[in-house]
Amino acid sequence: MTQPFELPHFYMPYPARLNPHLDEARAHSTRWAREMGMLEGSGIWDQADLEAHDYGLLCAYTHPDCDGPALSLITDWYVWVFFFDDHFLDMFKRTQDRAAGKAHLDRLPLFMPLDPGTPVPEPENPVEAGLKDLWARTVPAMSVDWRRRFSVATEHLLNESMWELSNINEGRIANPVEYIEMRRKVGGAPWSAGLVEYATAEVPAAVAGTRPLRVLMETFSDAVHLRNDLFSYQREVEEEGENSNGVLVLETFFKCTTQEAADIVNDVLTSRLHQFEHTALTEVPAVALEKGLSPAEVAAVAAYTKGLQDWQSGGHEWHLRSSRYMNKGARTGSPWQVPSGPGTSAADIGALLASAAQDRLRSYSHVPYQKVGPSRIPDLHMPFELQLSPHLYQARGHLVDWCHRMGILQEGVWDEDKLAAYDLALCSAGLDPDATPEALDLSAHWLAWGTYGDDYYPLVYGHRRDLAAARLTTARLSQCMPVEGEPAVVPGNAMERALIDLWARTTATMTTDQRRTLKSAVDAMTESWVWELSNQLQNRIPDPVDYLEMRRATFGSDLTLSLCRMGQGPAIPAEVYASGPVRSLENAAIDYACLLNDVFSYQKEIEYEGEIHNAILVVQNFFGVDYPSALTVVQDLINQRMRQFEHVVAHELPVLYDDFALSEESRTAMGAYVLDLRNWLAGILNWHRSVDRYKAEWLGRRAHGFLPDRPPAVPALSLG
Repeated sequence: MTQPFELPHFYMPYPARLNPHLDEARAHSTRWAREMGMLEGSGIWDQADLEAHDYGLLCAYTHPDCDGPALSLITDWYVWVFFFDDHFLDMFKRTQDRAAGKAHLDRLPLFMPLDPGTPVPEPENPVEAGLKDLWARTVPAMSVDWRRRFSVATEHLLNESMWELSNINEGRIANPVEYIEMRRKVGGAPWSAGLVEYATAEVPAAVAGTRPLRVLMETFSDAVHLRNDLFSYQREVEEEGENSNGVLVLETFFKCTTQEAADIVNDVLTSRLHQFEHTALTEVPAVALEKGLSPAEVAAVAAYTKGLQDWQSGGHEWHLRSSRYMNKGARTGSPWQVPSGPGTSAADIGALLASAAQDRLRSYSHVPYQKVGPSRIPDLHMPFELQLSPHLYQARGHLVDWCHRMGILQEGVWDEDKLAAYDLALCSAGLDPDATPEALDLSAHWLAWGTYGDDYYPLVYGHRRDLAAARLTTARLSQCMPVEGEPAVVPGNAMERALIDLWARTTATMTTDQRRTLKSAVDAMTESWVWELSNQLQNRIPDPVDYLEMRRATFGSDLTLSLCRMGQGPAIPAEVYASGPVRSLENAAIDYACLLNDVFSYQKEIEYEGEIHNAILVVQNFFGVDYPSALTVVQDLINQRMRQFEHVVAHELPVLYDDFALSEESRTAMGAYVLDLRNWLAGILNWHRSVDRYKAEWLGRRAHGFLPDRPPAVPALSLG
């Protein structure tokens, strides 16, 4: 069969190494698969299939340094996960039997208890038998924290198969943002990262949930999945009718040839590997220092990071050799290695290094403050009708008074003219048209606080290139939000004074868990401002995937969602909020709002502020295209996110309601939550179209940094 495209040059400078216990793992996994019922008689595999796939070789390449028993156990896990995938395809995807597929998936978490002493059901098929055996053999060696993380990753891997099944049922191809997001869960690389911990060293709990460690795992995941998509396109798309393949997704989104889409996928893959290296070398050491890790804990993080790197090179080598994939014409020797014979010259390596360096430097070569002219506003799909609160006029006056009382208009960053040009009460009036006057005031004050902080960090700390002061400010802001009655800090500036006021008014009737959730949302926003500032000081444009995910935090989206969710009370169970469809719904809404903000603020940010965190600039930089071309890509993405929102409401939420057997009360509450998100989207678009903050005339008059007569006062702060 002719290959649909030529495999690209892969960025893989690290040599693959082979574990010496390969034969032991192969023999053990074959015996184990037969004992679990996965071979002859299963209807899925026989021994010839297992030998052809050679998962022992995969694990020997991806875990080159662990001992024999560990390699055998890890190989058994991979045999199980690939058997699960083929079994699910044969039993449920090909038959499109969603109900039976869900019933099958619902039982599997029962075989992964956090307490090894918890009894589990009797297995009814080889998938259950394998999971029961593997869990019992694996978890005694790991902490409860690791068990919890690995259990969640395994459940995501299993449950999100329903997302793929639903897309096949509808004949629907995901959009790129949705695809990258869901592929991590479906593809199982976070699960693979958990096994890397088992083989190397467990990540200390103090840093396991931090952004640097999350980015290591996510960039690892994306690179693993995108590489797999390139090698498996022919089997998945042409032979199996799968819709979940990155080449197909980009082929459809960009309306380009299969070869062009494959080359774009490889560009994204390379970018994710560069992001992995950047994070490992810059952010991981900083967070280790910040969290006070011991030398042994630092060594554990380093071993884990190297293990993820080994997985990349080993996984690539296995794809070149496995009969499971399209690998005709693939280079079996890495051109990145020093040549040891004929075929690869020093000149070839020099050309590759020059190309890699050019790719990296492109992210650091932006010239700030370029003249770009007025922002161009394209047609944006908005199916929801705008509604405005009747209390808007009063809220505007109350907001000015509050900003004066908090000191926001006395620090050299904002004055009344700027506040009027931003008209944040108008935004609140659209977001929550049915709010009481008090609730509308509170909403407007939160928006003002978040917008002020977003302006303050780059203007004050960026101007001074003072990342340490920004980190200290962020830590103190977190202390302004007591969760269990602990005293707040004595405010040292307007941001702290305003946050203490907002926190007291917002959380007066909240439970401890609700306060903790809200605090986490605010912390995510303020910490993302430091991330932006760090990039700004390096003049580093983030890659598209990292940008879109961090943009949700910089926009304060988690804060908005937390407040919206709390408005629905306990009628909506927590597991419904945590489900794939609801997160997909929320992320589609968030991305729509964030990306439209980038469209409207392009001139303000690029020309007047020297900003680099704008989706249009990110696309320009990544794809090497001009402003109009990048704007078209972002416009398509915005409209795709709205269609995704509509798709989830129309097709996925009704199924979710049935899956969770939601009561009428819960369904009504979810309907109200969806209406809140619709109002949020319509209100955000109206606000951007209406206010002076993004208009060329106002920018030419006022967008020039600090107020001319008031240099910023930055107090001497301490954590005390």
